[in-house]
Amino acid sequence: MPLDPDLQEQLRRVLGSLELLLPRNLAPIDWRETHAANWRRHLLAGYLEPLPEGVTLRLPDLLGIDEQKRVVEENTRQFLAGLPANNVLLWGTRGTGKSSLVRALLGSYGPRGLRVIQVDKDDLVQLPAIVDAVRGQPFRFLVFSDDVSFEVGESSYKTLKSALDGSVFAAPDNVLIYVTSNRRHMLPEFETDNLGALLHNNEIHHGEAVEEKISLSGRFGLWVGFHSFTRPQFLAVARQWVDRLARRSGAELPWTPAAESAALEWALKKGDQSGRIAYQFANHWVGSRLLAGRDP
Repeated sequence: MPLDPDLQEQLRRVLGSLELLLPRNLAPIDWRETHAANWRRHLLAGYLEPLPEGVTLRLPDLLGIDEQKRVVEENTRQFLAGLPANNVLLWGTRGTGKSSLVRALLGSYGPRGLRVIQVDKDDLVQLPAIVDAVRGQPFRFLVFSDDVSFEVGESSYKTLKSALDGSVFAAPDNVLIYVTSNRRHMLPEFETDNLGALLHNNEIHHGEAVEEKISLSGRFGLWVGFHSFTRPQFLAVARQWVDRLARRSGAELPWTPAAESAALEWALKKGDQSGRIAYQFANHWVGSRLLAGRDP
């Protein structure tokens, strides 16, 4: 007996609505060819989406953060070798190379089996599903979340805390968590946090609340700090970038007093003396000088 036309139309609408709720039907990722993926959260679940390979950044490309590179690279090499290694919190001011360091690790060690899964801070609540998606794979995965900060009590905060200490679920041996944050404890800090056990806002055990704030960062085995450069450091990095970018273009540009003055003026206008600002200045200086040399 044929269905009533009105009922058929209703069923089409229902099925169409259900299709919108379902995650995309993607083929399983071939991790032999894919070095990085992004976790896409969906209404009912989530899925891994391969990321196209962009401009490859490698560790020698990062200037002025040699000690930070050494510490994080050593930990990552331990991980790749199947040896004990730590989850890492990279913290510090903006533009100092935190996320670039993770991308450079992938560029340098991707051919040796390192893989990166980018996860938005709000999607960390799905960490159990994310790590299950790569459990048993013959590659080593960094679950990487960039620019993370929380309010106490957020679902993602609790899930990440659980993952780091394995209290509810533990990440498999082929997964580590690398996080960047502008805040050392990934939570807002206030002057009143230093009041210790004093009564504050009718809270008797205020010191315990402060301990809760720092308990998440304390679960990372490694803290690696990144800070703005001093003036000599900034100028040295800017000079290195000018030389490197000029050579890439098949040219040589001497580092002159005019270049130094321009670099300092650039940093003053930006209000920062970070590696990112030095790189941006070098792009401007090299590009404008070489273009001026080509103009008739």
